[in-house]
Amino acid sequence: MRIGNRVFDVENKGYIMGILNVTPDSFSDGGRFNSLDKALRHCEEMINEGADIIDIGGESTRPGYTKISDEEETERVCPVIEGIKSRFDIPVSVDTYKSKVAEEALLSGADLINDVWGLKYDGKMAEVIKKYNVPCVLMHNREEAVCNSFVDDVVSDLRESLEIAERAGIERGKIILDPGVGFGKDYKQNLTIIRELDRLKVFGLPVLLGTSRKSVIGLTLNLPADERVEGTTATTVLGVIKGAAFFQGSRCESKQKGTSYDGGNT
Repeated sequence: MRIGNRVFDVENKGYIMGILNVTPDSFSDGGRFNSLDKALRHCEEMINEGADIIDIGGESTRPGYTKISDEEETERVCPVIEGIKSRFDIPVSVDTYKSKVAEEALLSGADLINDVWGLKYDGKMAEVIKKYNVPCVLMHNREEAVCNSFVDDVVSDLRESLEIAERAGIERGKIILDPGVGFGKDYKQNLTIIRELDRLKVFGLPVLLGTSRKSVIGLTLNLPADERVEGTTATTVLGVIKGAAFFQGSRCESKQKGTSYDGGNT
């Protein structure tokens, strides 16, 4: 799979997506990187520590997050995208579910759209992705953690996202799937989807797993967010075993690419 100017071997290797939240209320970094200079320095740190992609988020998607306007989100992410692309040779993803923000981000140099609503929130998102012919991450999400047969419902929901993508003309080879750990799921469901991650192999597409420092780890180990490295490592290893190709994290623990990491964005 090509993302930006790089080709990713999603069949045989694992890659780190470094999370850079430029929000004042982000769970992972508490808004520490919401100025351009600080964001660029943190980006450089993540690259040096092994990040393969930088994923920029301008609106926190943690529980109870405050929704902001398209204009404000654009003003947060676009200068950072431009700064990264001018200084570093690394693919940049933008974490947004809004088509206007996505288009401005792509015009600023973003290489991938990471949609936490799997093309279901904004009816124009699929059109934007197709227009600019870029890869995308389609994540599973629901308003409430209500289902009939949980894993079957996740598979069905992701199939609906893929149908939206197909109707828009998005090439299947440009799609990454994300089971959405921590989104629209209760504690037991989060554990279940991590355990049953290989069920997504039915689609024959690369999978991104984002578990780092999330509440499912905290609840399991009874630990605060800054003490969840071991839990993050365990779920990452399980993700590798289950066939995931991409792993999210805001702070890489190893300077060798494709190995270990820690971090998170929710």
